Amino acid sequence: MTNAPAQRDLSDGSSPAGRRDVVRVVFPAPAPPSAAPSASLDGVALVTIHRPEALNALSFDLLDALAAELEALDGNPAARAVVITGSGSRAFAAGADIRELAPETGASLRDGGRFRAWDRLAGIGLPLIAAVRGVALGGGCELAMTCDMIVAAEDATFGQPEIRLGVMPGAGGTQRLTRAIGKARAMELILTGRSINAIEAERLGLVTTVVPDEATVDAALELAARIAAMPPIAVRAAKSAVRDADERSLADGLARERDTFFGLFDTHDQAEGMAAFVEKRPPVWTGR
Repeated sequence: MTNAPAQRDLSDGSSPAGRRDVVRVVFPAPAPPSAAPSASLDGVALVTIHRPEALNALSFDLLDALAAELEALDGNPAARAVVITGSGSRAFAAGADIRELAPETGASLRDGGRFRAWDRLAGIGLPLIAAVRGVALGGGCELAMTCDMIVAAEDATFGQPEIRLGVMPGAGGTQRLTRAIGKARAMELILTGRSINAIEAERLGLVTTVVPDEATVDAALELAARIAAMPPIAVRAAKSAVRDADERSLADGLARERDTFFGLFDTHDQAEGMAAFVEKRPPVWTGR
């Protein structure tokens, strides 16, 4: 029996910043109205960044909260894929919280350890899909790129404008943007602070697909549902291998891919998938 979607809010009124429910999780996510009657989102979580008064700017507390929620989902065997979006229609995330960053020094940032949340986000094994409406700038663009796929609304805007504040991207922007669109294009965007719309982002290879504004979250949920229907061990292994291809040398990536491929032949899902193919029946995935 499928449980009704449950919303879990993070709140901590005792924090110095008076943090409210800055991250909202609905798991399982609600099925989109356009979904087929047989569609199941049982394995899909919808995570919403909720700081509408600040255009969903990424404070340190928010990033810690987001990392904690994603780690909890990552450890839940019922979770298969996650959609991350921003509240409202104006912003996925407008960037870092500049009021919070402005008084920092190099030493305070190094010693404070608050940027470790970005490493925690990058370490999530579940497939992460960013559903982007409005602006995804600075840290917002870096968060979208930390995800594995980006479903962008026609009104979405991406960019790394940090140069205009006298700094540069510091949460993966120089590395991930370069890998996504190439050195010359990344150099131009980062050194000028120019933003790009969804159509240009798709053409450059930054986003997975562009959809009508109001369909953004539904399209991301439908993509997540298709992934959640696949064998979970293989999905995690494939995600890791694709990440390796993006981040490692070719020789190292090929070796790790082969080892991971071989390891999947010791799983129940591999035996079931190939047996079902031979027997011409749908496979039943167990995650073993």
